[in-house]
Amino acid sequence: MLESNKESLKLEAMKRVVGLIAKGKNSSELFPAVVKNVASKNIELKKLVYVYLVRYAEEQQDLALLSISTFQRALKDPNQFIRASALRVLSSIRVPIIVPIMMLAIKEAAADLSPYVRKTSAHAIQKLYSLDPEQKEQLIEVIEKLLKDKSTLVAGSVVMAFEEVCPDRIDLIHKNYRKLCNLLVDVEEWGQVVIISMLTRYARTQFTSPWKEGAVFDENNDKTFYESDSEERKEQTEAKPYVMDPDHRLLLRNTKPLLQSRNTAVVMCVAQLYWHLAPKHEVNIVTKSLVRLLRSHREVQYIVLQNIATMSIQRKGMFEPFMKSFYVRSTDATHIKTLKLEILTNLANEANISTILREFQTYVKSQDKAFAAATIQAIGRCATNISEVTDTCLNGLVLLLSNRDETVVAESVVVIKKLLQTQPTQHSEIIKHMAKLFDNITVPMARASILWLMGEYCERVPKIAPDVLRKMAKTFTAEEDIVKLQTVNLAAKLYLTNSKQTKLLTQYILNLGKYDQNYDIRDRTRFIRQLIVPSEKSGALNKYARRILLAPKPAPVLESAFKDRDRFQLGTLSHSLNIKASGYQELSDWPAVAPDQSVRNVEVIEPVKEWVPLVGKTKKSKSEDKFYSDDEEEKEEDGSESSGSEDTSSSSSGGSSSSEESGSESEEESSKESEKTSSDSGQSSSGSEKSSSESESEQKKKKKKKTKKAPPKKNKPTAADSDSDENGNGPVAQASSSSPESSSGSETDSEDDSDSDSHTAQKKKSEPKSKPKVEVKSKKEVSLLDLDDFSPAPTNTPKSSVVSPSLLSDLEGLSLSNISSTMQVTTPSFGPVKTYELLHHMTGKGLSAKYHFPRQPCLYQPSMVAVQVTLTNGSDHSLEEIHIGDRNPASLNIHCFNTIERLEPEASVTVSMGIDFSDSTQAANFQLCTKEDQFSVSIQPAVGELLMPSSMTEQDFCKEQGKLLGMNETSATITMATANASRQVISKQVLSVANVGVVTSGQNDFHRFAGRTVSSSAVVLVSLEQKEASAALLTINTEKSVMASMLLRDLKQALAQA
Repeated sequence: MLESNKESLKLEAMKRVVGLIAKGKNSSELFPAVVKNVASKNIELKKLVYVYLVRYAEEQQDLALLSISTFQRALKDPNQFIRASALRVLSSIRVPIIVPIMMLAIKEAAADLSPYVRKTSAHAIQKLYSLDPEQKEQLIEVIEKLLKDKSTLVAGSVVMAFEEVCPDRIDLIHKNYRKLCNLLVDVEEWGQVVIISMLTRYARTQFTSPWKEGAVFDENNDKTFYESDSEERKEQTEAKPYVMDPDHRLLLRNTKPLLQSRNTAVVMCVAQLYWHLAPKHEVNIVTKSLVRLLRSHREVQYIVLQNIATMSIQRKGMFEPFMKSFYVRSTDATHIKTLKLEILTNLANEANISTILREFQTYVKSQDKAFAAATIQAIGRCATNISEVTDTCLNGLVLLLSNRDETVVAESVVVIKKLLQTQPTQHSEIIKHMAKLFDNITVPMARASILWLMGEYCERVPKIAPDVLRKMAKTFTAEEDIVKLQTVNLAAKLYLTNSKQTKLLTQYILNLGKYDQNYDIRDRTRFIRQLIVPSEKSGALNKYARRILLAPKPAPVLESAFKDRDRFQLGTLSHSLNIKASGYQELSDWPAVAPDQSVRNVEVIEPVKEWVPLVGKTKKSKSEDKFYSDDEEEKEEDGSESSGSEDTSSSSSGGSSSSEESGSESEEESSKESEKTSSDSGQSSSGSEKSSSESESEQKKKKKKKTKKAPPKKNKPTAADSDSDENGNGPVAQASSSSPESSSGSETDSEDDSDSDSHTAQKKKSEPKSKPKVEVKSKKEVSLLDLDDFSPAPTNTPKSSVVSPSLLSDLEGLSLSNISSTMQVTTPSFGPVKTYELLHHMTGKGLSAKYHFPRQPCLYQPSMVAVQVTLTNGSDHSLEEIHIGDRNPASLNIHCFNTIERLEPEASVTVSMGIDFSDSTQAANFQLCTKEDQFSVSIQPAVGELLMPSSMTEQDFCKEQGKLLGMNETSATITMATANASRQVISKQVLSVANVGVVTSGQNDFHRFAGRTVSSSAVVLVSLEQKEASAALLTINTEKSVMASMLLRDLKQALAQA
C-alpha cells in the first residue's frame, strides 16, 4: 500500500503504521517505504510520515539523512504544521554531521511568524544541546531571543530550554521577569509548571527574605509583637519593617489564581512556590488547594501527602482545620495510609490528641498488618511528644500485648521499650508483664527488645532476668541472629550484676556463641568474654566492664521520617525519594541585601518617541496602555475606568482592544494600533469609523473661526500640564480646564466661556446647546458639564471676551447628520459608597487610610478614575508632610493630592486622587509617605468602577448590540433571588456592581444598561432577560471580553443575593 500510486491507499497505510506505533509494535522495517513518501503533496499524509520519522529517525539515521534536503524544503512550507514537523524530525536525527544544518533551522524557526513553529524551535534547542554541548553559546542567543517572545504558546517551551541549557544565566530572565509573571495564567499547564519552578529559584536569588523578624504582618513570629518583653523591643521591631519588593508581590499575586488549576502539578508547583517564597502568614492560602488534590488518584495523593507531611512538621496550624481530610479510609492503599498516619501524628497536640488516639485505636484493629504496626509507632510518637498522654498511651500499648496478632504485639513491645527508656523507674511492672509474655512472642525484633529491657533494667527485676536467660540458653541455637546478640548482652550484664546465679549460664552461652555460624555473634562473644571474665590476658579493660555495658543510655527520640526532607525543594523528585536526584538544583538562601531591582525595568516609552509631535497626552497614554495591556493579557482582568476620554481614548481604544491577543497576532495588532493612532492624532474620536466625518466637521469649524487663535496656542501647554499632573504638581484648575480643551478645540473654549460668564444663568443655555456637540465628542463635553456641577473653573474667565454669543449660536447650528447620536454620558444615577482599607493603623504606625470610588468624573484628567482617600491620624502625636511617594511601575499615571503639611492626633482629612488604570483591574501600587516613614499601599478597582454611565434609546442600544456579537458577546443563564424580581430592585443591584446608565425599555421582562470604559471608551452593554420562575439570561456585549467575563461574574453574584 505504501508503494501504491493512489494517495488514499498510502494515507490508509500510514494510519495503520502509526496505529502500530501507538500500540508499541516495532515498525522500523517499513522505514525505507515510509521515507519515500516524505515529499508527498498531500498534507495529511506528510504529517503522518513526519510522526513516523520522529519515532524512528534516531534508529535509522543513514536512511533519514537521505531525505534531509526534503526537510530543509519543508522548513519553508506555507503550512505551519509542516514547518514545525520538519524541524522536529530534523532535530530527532542525532548525527553530529548535521549540527550546522540544525542550528540554522533553529535560528530560522525562532524568527518564524507562527508561534507554534517558534515553540517547536525551543524544543529543538534541548535536543541539539544534548547532541553537541559545544553549541551552547549560539543556543543561548536563540533562547535570549525567544524569551522576549510575547506568545503564551512559546513561553513554557523556551523556559524549559533555558532550564536545560543555561539554568545559571539568571541575567537573561531579568528583563522578561514581569512579562513571564503576567503571561503565566495563559500559558499551557506544563509550561506553567516549568516557569513557576524557574521563577521560584529566581526569586530566591533576587529578593530578601520575607521571614525576617521585623516583617510586617508576620503572624507566625509571635514574639515580635504579642510576647515582646518590653516596649523598647516593640519599637525596635516596628522601626525596621520589611517591605516586600513589588516584583516579589507580583509573582505571588499572579500565581495565586493557579491554585484553582485542574492540573495537580500546577497546584503543587504554586504550593511549593508559596512555601518557599511567601511571608509565613500568606502560606495558608495553599492549604485548601492541597487538601482538594487528595480526592485525586492514589499516585497524586502519594506525592501531595509527602509534601503535606513535610509542611506539617514545621507548621501544624496550616492543616489542623482539615484534620478530618487525613483520616484513613479502608479503600486507601498501605503507602497512602502510612502517610496520612504520619500527618495525623505531626498535627497532634494537647487539644486534639484525644480525637487522634480514638482514631488510632480503630487503625490498630486493621487487617493491614503493616499499617497496624505503623499505627503503634505513631502512638509511641504521640506519647513522647505530648507528656500528658504518655501514661495513657503506655497502658494502651500494654493492653495490645495480649492481642492475637503477632505483628501488633511485636510492634507494641518495640515501642514500649522505647517509651520505658524515658522513665524506667516507674514501670518495673510492665517489664515483668512483658517477661511473662516472652514465651508466646515469636517475632525476632520483639524478643530482642524484651531481652534488651531485661538486661538494661536487670537490677529492677533480679528474680525474673536470670530465669529468662535460662530459657534462652535452651533455645539459643534456634534463635535469629538479632535475638542471639541480645542474649549474649543479657548474659554479660547479669554476670556483672548477679554472677552467683548466672556465672555458669553465661559461660554456656558464650561457648555456644563461640562456634556460631554468624561471624558477628562469634566476634561479639570473644569480645564479651575478654571484657567480663578476668584473666591474665584481659588487661585494663576488665576494670571498666560495668561502665561499658551498664552505662546510662539516652532515651531514643521518636522523630518523623520527614523531619530532614525540607532540605530539598518541595514537589521535586529529590524530596520524594529523600536523596539528591541527578539534575536537582538546590534553592539558594535568601540574599542579605536585595540585588538592584532596576535590572527588571523594561523601557516601554522608547517605541513611542516618534509620536511626540502629537497632542501631549497621546504619548502618555500609549506607554501606560502598553504596561497595562501585558497585565490584562495575563490576569484576565480587563477593567474599564473613569468618566471620559479625549486624546487618551483615541490612542488607547486601539491599544486596549488588542491587548488580549498574544504572539504573532499581538504584533500585527500593534501595527494596526499605530496606524489608528496616527489617523486619530489631533482629534478625539471614540472609534476609528468616525475619524473621517470628524475631520469634515473640523474643517467646517475652521471656516467659522478664522479669527480665533486660542486652540493652537493651547496645544503646547497641554503637554506640559499633563506632565505636571502626572507628577502631582500641576494646579488642579489648570489641569481640569486645559486637558479637555486640547482635544475638543474650539467647541470646548466656547463652552468654557459660556460657563465661566455666569454659572446659574448660562448653564440652562449651554446644556441644550451642547447636545449636537455631544454627538461628536460625547465624552469631552459631558465631563466639562459635569465638572461645572460641583467645581467651577475660574481660570478661564479672562477669555470670555474672545468668543461672542453669536459664535455659540453659529456652532449650535452645525448639522452633523452623518454621525450617530447613540451615546450621551450621564451623571451616575446610583452611588453606593463601598469603602476599602488602604492602610491599617497598625501597619501605618498610627496613620490609617481608607478609600472609595465616588463615581464622579475625574477633575484632573477625563481618562482617570476619581478616588477619594480618607486619612486618619490614630497616633498620639501629629503627622507631618503626608504625600504620595514612588509608584510602581514608574509609568503609572496618578494625580497625587497636595502634600498635607500636618495632621493632628485623632484628626481626619479627605483628599481626592486620580488614577489612570488603563481599563484594567490591575492594582495601582504606590507609597504613602509621612516625614519619617514610607508605607507601600495599593488601590485595586472593582471592574464596575471603571465604567461611566451612558444614556441611549432602546433602538440605539439594539443597534450597538448588533455590532458587538460573536466573540464580543458573553452571556450566562443565572438564577435570581426571588426578592430581585422587580425592575427597581434589579436596577439597584446592577448599579451597585457597575457604574452604568439605565436604558428605558418598553418590555417588562427586559432590562438594559449602557456604559463606556474610561480609558479606551469602549462600549459596554448589559442586558437582562427574565425567563420563567427565577431564571434569567444575562448578556454583556463589549470588545473587552476579559472584562465582560469579570463583570458577568460580579453581576451574577449580586443578582443571586436576596
